[in-house]
Amino acid sequence: MLAYVFWHWKRPEVTTMDYVDRQRGFHAALVASPAPGLIDSFSVGVSNAPWVANSEAYEDWYLVQDFGALGLLNEAAVSSSRAQPHDVAASVAAGGAGGLYGLRCGTALRRPHYAHWFDKPEGMPYRELFAQLAPVVDRVDCALWMRQMVLGPAREFCLHAGPPVSLLGDLGALVISLRQTWPELPNKGMEPTR
Repeated sequence: MLAYVFWHWKRPEVTTMDYVDRQRGFHAALVASPAPGLIDSFSVGVSNAPWVANSEAYEDWYLVQDFGALGLLNEAAVSSSRAQPHDVAASVAAGGAGGLYGLRCGTALRRPHYAHWFDKPEGMPYRELFAQLAPVVDRVDCALWMRQMVLGPAREFCLHAGPPVSLLGDLGALVISLRQTWPELPNKGMEPTR
């Protein structure tokens, strides 16, 4: 499984609720008419991620079956019934950046509450890192994502989890609390941001 991750932020004159509503409209259009190979999508609000140009941003995760499905998603996102919701959402974005991640172990979460971003320690073989992380992933309901082809501004690994996770060793993880924006929580609106 692959994830196209898209970080984006709003224009200053746009309200948070207007921006989020437009993003939800696009995600809803994808659900109503999904691209072949699209498994799921979710969006979260993030604060102070050093790889985005704004302290308040949004992070969309588009989960696809494989690289072929990624190309189909790219075409489908701006065509047919999805074109208008895409354009409405894009028109109020001030900027964005994308990355590509592959699921290394665990189960993809639709509503992660925390993202632990880190890089492989210098000199440590990947097999050793995965051996250290396997018990964490087995013990906690989480997903370990690894950047693909060095595509993206964020760190090499992202561990999504419900609660914060104590990572083994000194991985220097940046832990970011996530605010669910899509899918909406039942009987609850999005947590407000500045």
